[in-house]
This record gives sequence, C-alpha cells and structure tokens, in this order.
Amino acid sequence: MEKQQQHLFIDFEFTMPERNTKYKGFQPEIIEVGIVAVVNDKIRETFSAYVAPNKFPILSERCKSFLHITQEQVDNGITFLGLLEKITEMGSGYSNTVVTWGNMDMKVLKNNCSMAGAAFPQFCSEVDLSMEYKRFFGDQNQTGLWKAVREYGSEGTGKHHRALDDALTTFDIFKFVEKDKRYLGNTETTTIGDLIDLSQFYNKFA
Repeated sequence: MEKQQQHLFIDFEFTMPERNTKYKGFQPEIIEVGIVAVVNDKIRETFSAYVAPNKFPILSERCKSFLHITQEQVDNGITFLGLLEKITEMGSGYSNTVVTWGNMDMKVLKNNCSMAGAAFPQFCSEVDLSMEYKRFFGDQNQTGLWKAVREYGSEGTGKHHRALDDALTTFDIFKFVEKDKRYLGNTETTTIGDLIDLSQFYNKFA
C-alpha cells in the first residue's frame, strides 16, 4: 500500500561564535527546532524544543542576544539524538518531503549527524522553498523568510528566529506559492510575443 504524502516544514536555530573571534574547529550546532507536519494541507502535528549542543555547549553572548535563547534553556533541552528520534517518529508511516527556507537547515543537520556518528534521517525529497520562491518570482537575490511572507501581504506567525514560528511561516509561504502555481497553471499558454515588447526588441537591432 502506497504511503500517504506528508510535508515536514522544519526550521532550526544554530549556535554562532562571537564576532571577530575564531573558535578552533567551530561548527554550528542545532539549539532549537520547530517542525510542522502537514498532510492534505492540514497541520497534523507541531513540535518545538531546545536542543543541547555537544561540541561547544556554552552559548556565545552574540548567540544569546541574537536568538534570545538562554544558556539554561539549552542546558535543559533535548539531546541531539533525541531530536533525530523525534524527526523519525513524526515521519514514520508517511512518504515525507522536507521543506525548509534556505539550504542551511539540512546542511547543519547532516553535519551534526556526522559529528554525532548518527545516521541522517531518510526523506523522500527535500525542498528549499527560498529557491522555489526565487525561481518563481525571478528575484536575483534570495529573499529572507519574513520579507517573502510580507510581500504576500501577511505578517508571518509569531516571532522571527523562533524555530516553530519560522517553520509555520514557511508553511504559510508554501501555501501562497502553491496557490500561485495552480493559478498560473490554469491560465492560457503565454507566447513569447506576450512576454517581450517587440518594438523595443526590433529597435535594438535597427
């Protein structure tokens, strides 16, 4: 029997070093997670937690002030292996597509798995929604998550740089983009003449 399709909207917050300070061997570690599991366009489950970092367990002042996360919160957070167990549990029984805003979340997750000697969770596919958005709107630069949602006339969900709020906001943009794709898919085929001001085109070669 074919598994039902599920989208997992995932956002992580990571450790960061002090400005102008080089921590030997520093690599960003996940310290907060937000996951939104969506089936048939409806939220099935959400998950939010702080995660205790392993390699550099003491947060930098810059990290604490930028993310508004305290040392106590991560000290009391779940382990990284506990995070992997939760991701696996939420994906169990479904055919999963992971959706993130940008490619850093999955890069850091893969790197953290490697550091912990743990297997990377298996997903059917991964979507970087920021690149989809960029391609769809023809933006030259990648747009920030909250700038993108405001361009759709929405304020986003909760606070920026809170993992679950960012994951919910990613889901909001996903719905907007999918709706636009469907709308454009229903329009008549556009000819190249409709896309180009031919008078300017001819003048260029006159």
